[in-house]
Amino acid sequence: QVQLVESEGGLVQPGGSLRLSCAGSGSTLDDYSIGWFRQAPGKEREGVSCISSPGVSTYYVDSVKGRFTISRDNAKNTVYLQMNSLKPEDTAVYYCATFRGRPYSSNWRHEYEYDYWGQGTQVTVSS
Repeated sequence: QVQLVESEGGLVQPGGSLRLSCAGSGSTLDDYSIGWFRQAPGKEREGVSCISSPGVSTYYVDSVKGRFTISRDNAKNTVYLQMNSLKPEDTAVYYCATFRGRPYSSNWRHEYEYDYWGQGTQVTVSS
C-alpha cells in the first residue's frame, strides 16, 4: 500500500511561487502516475495536473497552464508541483494521489480513477 505525504503549503503573496512535493512511502512511485487535485472553500475538488509514471506525459487544467509545472524524481520517490504567478483563486487545499491505470487527457481529472490520497496541504494566496 502506498502512503503519500504532501509538503507543507503556506501563505504566498499574489504573483509569488511555491513548490509542493508529494513523497511516497510503503511502495515505489515509479509505477504510478500521480495527480494533483485541489479543493477551495465551498467548491468541489478539481484536478490540477497529472504526470504519467515514466514522466513522459503531463496534463494541466486550463486555469494553471503556463503557471504550474508537474515533475517527478523517481530516485527520491517524489512528485513536485511548481506553482508560479500564483493568484488568489489558487487558494485551496492541495492533494496528491496515485492514478489507477494509464492517464489520458480524457480521464486524468476523474477522482474515481485515483486510489491513494495524501492528507492535503493548505495553500493560501493573499496579500
